[in-house]
Amino acid sequence: MVGGIGVSKIRQNIVLTKEILQALKGYAESMQKNVTFVVQNGEHSKREELVSFLSDIAGVSEKLSVEERDTNGELRSAISFLLEADGEDTGIRFSGIPGGHEFNSLVLAMLHAAGTELKLDDSVKSIVKAVSEPLNFEVFISLSCHNCPEVVQALNQFALLNPNITSEMIDGGLYQNLISERDIQGVPSVYLNGELFANGKVDASVLINKLLERDASLKDANKGESLPLQDVTVIGGGPAGVASAIYSARKGLKVAVVAETFGGQVKDTMGIENLISVPKTTGPELVGNLMEHVRDYDITLKEHVRVDNIEQGNVKTITLSSGEQIRTRSIIVATGARWRELGVPGEKENVGNGVAYCPHCDGPFFKGKDVAVIGGGNSGIEAALDLAGIVKSVTVFEFMPDLKADQVLINQAEKRDNITIIKNAATKQITALNGKVNAIEYQDRSTNEVHTRELAGVFVQIGLIPNSQFMKGTVDMTQYGEIIIDDKCLTSEPGIFAAGDVTTVPYKQIVISMGEGAKASLAAFEYLLSHEVIETEKESEKETEAA
Repeated sequence: MVGGIGVSKIRQNIVLTKEILQALKGYAESMQKNVTFVVQNGEHSKREELVSFLSDIAGVSEKLSVEERDTNGELRSAISFLLEADGEDTGIRFSGIPGGHEFNSLVLAMLHAAGTELKLDDSVKSIVKAVSEPLNFEVFISLSCHNCPEVVQALNQFALLNPNITSEMIDGGLYQNLISERDIQGVPSVYLNGELFANGKVDASVLINKLLERDASLKDANKGESLPLQDVTVIGGGPAGVASAIYSARKGLKVAVVAETFGGQVKDTMGIENLISVPKTTGPELVGNLMEHVRDYDITLKEHVRVDNIEQGNVKTITLSSGEQIRTRSIIVATGARWRELGVPGEKENVGNGVAYCPHCDGPFFKGKDVAVIGGGNSGIEAALDLAGIVKSVTVFEFMPDLKADQVLINQAEKRDNITIIKNAATKQITALNGKVNAIEYQDRSTNEVHTRELAGVFVQIGLIPNSQFMKGTVDMTQYGEIIIDDKCLTSEPGIFAAGDVTTVPYKQIVISMGEGAKASLAAFEYLLSHEVIETEKESEKETEAA
């Protein structure tokens, strides 16, 4: 595990300190193959810096080397390079200098190419290996983007698994002409064979789902695959799901976790200061700690896949998007929630072209420009404060007459000269000119007057929607989609429990979700003790087939 040395030590500037080089030397000791950084010949103002950077890395091991040559069109420019393993092209390319958050992407690519085990679920590997057509991915990133590395790292692994796949990281900051040509205003933006494939909130699970949408036959690679009978299957890999899994495993139960995105929305939270006993941490750090804790126990993790169907019964059958099935005695649903959309004209149409949901990722694209933040809760005001240090001005639009954020955040926002707060405002539409956001139209709810404010970007921060759609018709929910639970996290369906932000429990907080996850696990354990599971003849046949 790389341990975040790129993020914590390098940021956007590239300073390979003795500490980092020593760490790289340690990682390189496990390399089973020789890896060559092949740099395209040519001239560029950043080329010398790139070659020096790669040479310093290669200096930590005899298994690493740098070679400059003409790749006959395989590489984009003189600041592009590819990785070869024992002389064979891995399909991995970088265009730019992978510092900042992408340093880990480079190190992982190097280690994976050299034989380190890939961190992908076996079912995902089977799907990727089944691809039979050429897939050439381009991932446009910014070095300050927290979410981009996951996409780059996933696609790099896809390339290593299948010779039909290539993956190229492109630093938008060094390819401004290309950014302008494709009208890219948000990262990560993923192109496949020259066409837009995915942008905005993208992770490995989104990539897999889009591949399956593109070719449903890939799912056949896992046809008939099934886990042994589980005592508890946790759906969701955020704080509630992890707590449920760990508590269940500590009871000696056979536990599986299905997580479309391990860590959930916590991954997008940059500052966490209210997790008791942990004065300050970040979302990525907390997610890393959650994963480390899960690995301390015998827990089966099915990552980057979603639940397509749940067949009820004494033994419940869960069908995954990968085609696999899990038979389980009980289920804990802990799928959390996702960002709520405005639902106004111009929002979906302009995602990636001025409409965004992650200020940490996309804020740098609006440097020196006017932007809006929709929402006056904690997430909205925090976003405004974050953006204020980058953009020319931020206008916060709050639907209610008063802000809902904590007073300490409101006080900070009011001190900023470039933050304007407009209350009692209803967003009517987002307009665009030549494919880019140019204004927002809003209504003053006290006078009904409609106003237009010119700007270049809109960041939507208006709350969350429970990720419960796959449970519709299986358990009772509120009109808002929250799963209704009792004081022991039991749903309307025996043997199915729920915990965290996806439920009716108030106050959507990390510490509350963890507690609810633990409670759901204890309730499930109690249920298993008091309910003998008697398989029907049909269920028994499934067990025999799986064996």
